[in-house]
Amino acid sequence: MSNQISLIYWTSLTGIISCLITGVGAVPVHFVKNNSRWMRAFSSAFASGMMISAAVFSLAQEGIALKTKNPWAPYEVIAGLLLGAAFFWWTSRLVEGRDWKNHNLARGISQKGILIFIAMFIHSIPEGIAIGVGFATGNFHFGLVMAIAIAVHNIPEGIAVSLPLKKDGASTVKCAWASILTSLPQPLLAAPSALLGWFFEPFLGIGLGFAGGSMIYLVMAEMVPGAVEEGGKTLAAWGIMLGLCTMLLLTNLIDLLPNLLPTP
Repeated sequence: MSNQISLIYWTSLTGIISCLITGVGAVPVHFVKNNSRWMRAFSSAFASGMMISAAVFSLAQEGIALKTKNPWAPYEVIAGLLLGAAFFWWTSRLVEGRDWKNHNLARGISQKGILIFIAMFIHSIPEGIAIGVGFATGNFHFGLVMAIAIAVHNIPEGIAVSLPLKKDGASTVKCAWASILTSLPQPLLAAPSALLGWFFEPFLGIGLGFAGGSMIYLVMAEMVPGAVEEGGKTLAAWGIMLGLCTMLLLTNLIDLLPNLLPTP
């Protein structure tokens, strides 16, 4: 297998797997009953903690690590974080300013569900680019670890997408498909980004920051207030802490993978 074909194969495969894993987030939501405010609050808080951890210790940290090649990378990540937050703020105003009741695709879905779906879809664009650029570096292990890290943190994103849809009465299968659709940019952009790595790499720091910033703003503006309202401050705080520690543990386990993975 030539290097280029191998590159397309691995970026496409990992992009598809990463996308599909987002649907796993609908599985725990399946067991959350619509009338169980406690379970909804804890699930939302737990997913919030995982997403904060992923944004800071995976996305932002990976972007800052690019300073070995680009000394401006940390500042680009900071700019990306602010742009991501601004994007989510703008999106929330846009969604709130429209009447979605008669829209065929959004019928029966709350504004919160629509907002989270749109934000997570856009948020997946730099993640797909990150997968491609990770493999384009020529370091197979780095690319694979990057893809696995993004796949793992897609799970709490799937939870975030599924919770409001479940509350609106959507089935678990529909929640899973909606979650998967939000990550569709990952397999679509992974291979092109790998083939054009020289073009996309300079934007990777700001892109990873953007993904992290939109995620953090989503958590703070939508998920945490909802968890506090339905479950109280103590439940929300412990849910966030447990979710953050769980994702941090997974992130550190992922860092051990290069010693275990074979080289193709």
